[in-house]
Amino acid sequence: MEVRSIDAVEPFVTKDGSTIRELHHTAVQSLAEATLEVEQATERHYHRVTEEIYFVIKGQGKMEVDGETGYLKPGDSVLIPAGAWHQLENNGTSELRILCMCAPPYSHDDTFFE
Repeated sequence: MEVRSIDAVEPFVTKDGSTIRELHHTAVQSLAEATLEVEQATERHYHRVTEEIYFVIKGQGKMEVDGETGYLKPGDSVLIPAGAWHQLENNGTSELRILCMCAPPYSHDDTFFE
């Protein structure tokens, strides 16, 4: 059994600008905690092959997926299909933390900008 504690994982900044701690990374999927500070946003981007699911664990955010905007709070999840342009903005008063599931796993090489 492979158990990882979030406190033992070194954070890094993704190509879109969020800070993540990748908990698991296999050949087929990855799971990470991502953090955006107050008023911080990811750069609008898409992934050619990776599908993502975001699950909010703290804070609130404004989410745009392919031109459709919604607002997220703890307990909300959003599906981001492969090829969908998307951006997440922390519009709250505390850090925004999400769990991000990616299949196939997250890769800088699969992140594209306008």
